[in-house]
Amino acid sequence: MILIPYGSHDLTEADIEAVVEVLRSDFLTQGAMVPIFEKRVLQHCGANHAVAVNSATSALHIALMALGVGPGDIVWSTPITFVASANAALYCGAAVDFVDIDIASYNMSVAALERKLEAAERIGLLPKVVIPVHLAGHSSDMIGISALAKRYGFKVLEDASHAIGGQYRQHPVGCCGFSDIAVFSFHPVKIITTGEGGMAVTNDSDLAHKMRLFRSHGITRNPEEMTKKIDGPWYYEQIELGYNYRMTDIQAALGVSQLERLSAFVEQRNRLADRYTNELKNTALILPKNDDQVYSAYHLYIVRVDLDESHTGTHLQIFNFMRENDIGVNLHYIPVYRQPYYQNMNFSFGDFPNAEEYYKSALSIPLFPKMTYASQTRVIEALYSALNK
Repeated sequence: MILIPYGSHDLTEADIEAVVEVLRSDFLTQGAMVPIFEKRVLQHCGANHAVAVNSATSALHIALMALGVGPGDIVWSTPITFVASANAALYCGAAVDFVDIDIASYNMSVAALERKLEAAERIGLLPKVVIPVHLAGHSSDMIGISALAKRYGFKVLEDASHAIGGQYRQHPVGCCGFSDIAVFSFHPVKIITTGEGGMAVTNDSDLAHKMRLFRSHGITRNPEEMTKKIDGPWYYEQIELGYNYRMTDIQAALGVSQLERLSAFVEQRNRLADRYTNELKNTALILPKNDDQVYSAYHLYIVRVDLDESHTGTHLQIFNFMRENDIGVNLHYIPVYRQPYYQNMNFSFGDFPNAEEYYKSALSIPLFPKMTYASQTRVIEALYSALNK
């Protein structure tokens, strides 16, 4: 039986030809395609500035650097995310803490954030930046988070790695109307792919300028930024400690081509999600929350095993049954604070009860645009068998 993966890229001959065209050109990197890709993403999401990089992790890193995060600062994120969301703050020398999730949406709980901010203000340990993560493609409550940012004076960095093509209150995710910077991922299992790659978008020209510097070694060729007399037309200066986080033109060409089908990808993901919801609504599964204010990009379809209702199998047994039947389920994610590296920072499982409840019951089932009706039927039937076994 053929394995059905939890996610998969979708490449066409047009995508391949776009890459081949770059391979036949004079520039494999630092040519025309990266600026074109940045412009096309901006046209989609409505922000003013874009900085393409080699991964979403790199985008998170330079975004935090641009926001001035460094030693002595604190960055808060959600525990239910990939480790990169928190790791980027550690790269800057900052401390990391987490805000528990809302058990219905699985995103950062605004109520928990408010309580934590009230307590942090009393002891003088407010965060410099808060990173909400749009898990599975569903936008966080950005209006609630933005209001708290104004009240408590922190910056907001949206980790929208799962969510390009989604909407929040009829605004494209990434418009930065409720945040300082937003970050996208173009990993092969994400909504669109550049192989590896990421992008930071913002409406702030100063932040964009800083991120461009950090993307390429901190080097400038702008005479207005230089500190010494220019020796000649070859002259450049390193004015910041930056990194080699550049995206190649090969990757950008694939991204430009993939963007042409972004809406179609997201529409198909929503159709598949709707079918799952209709077919699984009478099972012992807790299905994704439908929020009228959010149009999800549906990077993932996450169900939770209702252990109070399912008397025939544990979370682990159901996971194993699906894998044994060549259904590539996964779990997104192990709470970050459970990782051995973070356990050395003295986090306690009891600090985040909703994250713990999520972890003991969550299951990501296959969802990707080229998934066939027959493959989805296999997943549904296997879930029924697993729950009733």
